[in-house]
Amino acid sequence: MDIATLISLAFLALVIIALAKTARIVPQRSAFIVERLGKYAKTLEAGFHVLIPFVDRVSYKHTLKEEAIDVPSQACVTKDNIQVVVNGVLYLQVVDAKLASYGINDYRYAAMQLAQTTLRSVVGKIELDKTFEERETINTQVVLALDEAAKPWGVKVLRYEIADIELPATILDALEKQMRAERERRAVVAQSEGEREAKINISEGMKQETINLSEADKQRQINEAEGRAREIQLIAEATAEGLRRVAEAINTQGGKDAVALRVAEQYVREFGKLAKTNNTMILPAELSNIGAAVAAITKTMETVKAPRPE
Repeated sequence: MDIATLISLAFLALVIIALAKTARIVPQRSAFIVERLGKYAKTLEAGFHVLIPFVDRVSYKHTLKEEAIDVPSQACVTKDNIQVVVNGVLYLQVVDAKLASYGINDYRYAAMQLAQTTLRSVVGKIELDKTFEERETINTQVVLALDEAAKPWGVKVLRYEIADIELPATILDALEKQMRAERERRAVVAQSEGEREAKINISEGMKQETINLSEADKQRQINEAEGRAREIQLIAEATAEGLRRVAEAINTQGGKDAVALRVAEQYVREFGKLAKTNNTMILPAELSNIGAAVAAITKTMETVKAPRPE
């Protein structure tokens, strides 16, 4: 191989290297930092770009997508001096590629460390019982502190989520006993409430039953009284009607003779019954004169007058 061929191959390799150094394709949602002779020149956004060979150099590459960073577990002491182990996840996003490159050496590591220190400070202001209830408050306070500190880094802290809170075994045992006691207390309260409601229901039922029985007895007595009154009224009306008809019959033709015959028959019948039921009898002196007795009764009945027609 002669010298001309070697020179041609070397020139071709130089051209290829120059093209590789010159042409740059930036992916979507990414940003490249270009330095010219060691000094910041520009920020390349998504697309195709051409650089000056051996003069321009891509120094930093950043993604503009949201990033999730796992914050390692760390021990925190609560306000009531209980040590808990907390780990979480930090979500952040690069909003200024230049500041993210020159504002801090490693923004991911810095954000993670700052999240740990801020979390320890926030947890130290809260009692153990409230650490589980106020997770949202803790997350918000950590995000506010981190976002303020990360502004010079060109990074936006979006949110922080507590993944887990680990408690010491002794605290877990105490909490379990407390929970068991609380459940037993609620069970006793529920049972007593049930018994009280049952007794109230029984007493209300007995009260209502007594009221119903008294109302029924009252209505029965009213019905019986009304029935007796109605019976007396009907008997009186029937008696009055009978007497009226007897009076009318007496005043008709032959009525007095019929009454006298009827009285005589009743007199003889009743006297016969008296003779059958008693061994000793006291007889009236005028027993032989039945007609006189009938005449006396008839005379008494003559005083009965028929009601005048209206």
